[in-house]
Amino acid sequence: MSLELVLITGMSGSGKSVALHALEDAGYYCVDNLPPELLAPFIVLQQQQKVDKVGIAMDVRSGVSLPLVPQQLEGLRQQGVSLRSLFLDATTDALVRRYSETRRRHPLSRQEGRTDAPEQQRVLVQAIELERELLADLRDGADVIDTSIIRPAQLQSYVKALISAPESALTLVFESFAFKRGVPLDADFVFDVRMLPNPHYVPNLRALTGRDAPVVEWLREHEDVARMYGDIEQFLQRWLDALVRDHRSYVTVAIGCTGGQHRSVFLVEQLARGFGARWAALKRHRELDGV
Repeated sequence: MSLELVLITGMSGSGKSVALHALEDAGYYCVDNLPPELLAPFIVLQQQQKVDKVGIAMDVRSGVSLPLVPQQLEGLRQQGVSLRSLFLDATTDALVRRYSETRRRHPLSRQEGRTDAPEQQRVLVQAIELERELLADLRDGADVIDTSIIRPAQLQSYVKALISAPESALTLVFESFAFKRGVPLDADFVFDVRMLPNPHYVPNLRALTGRDAPVVEWLREHEDVARMYGDIEQFLQRWLDALVRDHRSYVTVAIGCTGGQHRSVFLVEQLARGFGARWAALKRHRELDGV
């Protein structure tokens, strides 16, 4: 029996506990903050007990043991373990805000006190940036989820979608977003479609989204929209095979417009449908999924 392992890593305060709960809901046996030294024997134990789905969270609290993880993961793959690695990230501003709201101390911060005091803010930012450096190797090769401005329910949905995606040489994630709320940190490629005709200025289309038939029909009538789709499609078709040869398992393609409601949503829907015939293709609509 092949064991399926989902490893969750990421920045402190980025939502790893929420993601782990999503795995538990999906039937995974989950362990939080497992020391890297125990990873291999823990997997052997689960295999002996006929457990087929395991979720493990690791973070910077593992300290000096973190550099062991990439090599351990490669060893597990060679042993036939089906491995998915998720890295949760967030902007420094979002992480500082969360620590200020909860009054928790960052695991790399040795100072106590109010996290909203100027000196404590400076120390907290330094700790966050140090954590980014320590986790850089774990971020590389993982599927990154930007949790900066999404709700816990959205994060749980994204995690469940990723782990339920069919086995494929490559999983594509097409994500729509609004530039006015920032570019997603998890994007491998970003396409700006704000120059396309905007349904927002058509009164009977303004309240609809790029998933609604009237908006779809309106956008399909515009040559520039078709040209943009063709250009993105051609770019991805040219480079996806090269990414697979480079051993990439996940690629996130972010499409942005002004409000993340019409044009970017339409293109994400169309691209996911088109590329889904060959690859495992998932859709995210950052500004709509939380509504």
